[in-house]
Amino acid sequence: MALATFDFEKPIVELEREISDLLSRENEPGISRKIKALEQKLEKTKIDIYSKLTPWQRVQVARHMARPHSLDYIQSIFTEWTEIHGDRCFADDMAVVTGFGNIGNQSVTVIGQQKGKDTKENLARNFGMMHPEGYRKAMRVMRIGERFNLPIIIFIDTPGAYPGIGAEERGQAEAIARNIRDMFTLSVPILIIIIGEGASGGALGIGVGDYILMMENAWYCVISPEGCASILWRDRAMAARSAEALKLTPPDLLKLGVIDEIVPEPLGGAHRDPVSSFQTVRSALEKRLQELVKIPGDVLIERRAQKYRKMGVFLENKPEK
Repeated sequence: MALATFDFEKPIVELEREISDLLSRENEPGISRKIKALEQKLEKTKIDIYSKLTPWQRVQVARHMARPHSLDYIQSIFTEWTEIHGDRCFADDMAVVTGFGNIGNQSVTVIGQQKGKDTKENLARNFGMMHPEGYRKAMRVMRIGERFNLPIIIFIDTPGAYPGIGAEERGQAEAIARNIRDMFTLSVPILIIIIGEGASGGALGIGVGDYILMMENAWYCVISPEGCASILWRDRAMAARSAEALKLTPPDLLKLGVIDEIVPEPLGGAHRDPVSSFQTVRSALEKRLQELVKIPGDVLIERRAQKYRKMGVFLENKPEK
């Protein structure tokens, strides 16, 4: 089944179609030369397009239905994966998966926001939007991990926390705020990777860490481009403009100190070559984990606090003398 494509990928699709047509006639004289020329043009076109993606185009890639989700990474990277369910208070939130596994020789706690691959699974997973019980479930498992001195690895991929009436009645804001507070007190390393969407408090509710990685075609911001456009211009069609202004792409966030490292993706996005993406993410996680596990718990807590205090830049106008 062919992957869905975006408008900006039309030149690539057209070249691929031409190559496919020529391949069906590859026994004709001179066809192989034409195929080779088109393949070279295709590669150049891909590089030209994907190296110059706008912020809005990166948002679109981050939302691709075929893009690997948390469980894809977890099942490919970790061995002896054992999932833990429920918050021991209200319910088991399927929008977040939690459990324990091994990466190399290191046992770890693993948490990941999980979207679905089709409509049925998305409904079951609530499109990756966590309820209050999801945040409490995540913190319960983090505390277990801390008790056994297990580093925590978190995969972020959500369009935001669930804004429904039931979620608000059960304390959505309180659950997110409590998680943010409590994650600053955990004495084990917290390694975070944003693999797709990282929207608002929905992401930050499990997003306080010692080291934050971000996939090349992911986005991370206080609000979605559409939400921002609706507020500022009363028009969701202005999403592309708001994406530019929000500085939500990895290069901007790295410059601002919000993230620590950009993880490269295969040309065209992680969905184009999931296996390669899994290997790249695993290598990045292992490298940073080896560094973090050497740091004492009290030092981790202090460094974590200082890390977030240094984020952002502001200027003050000095009064004229």
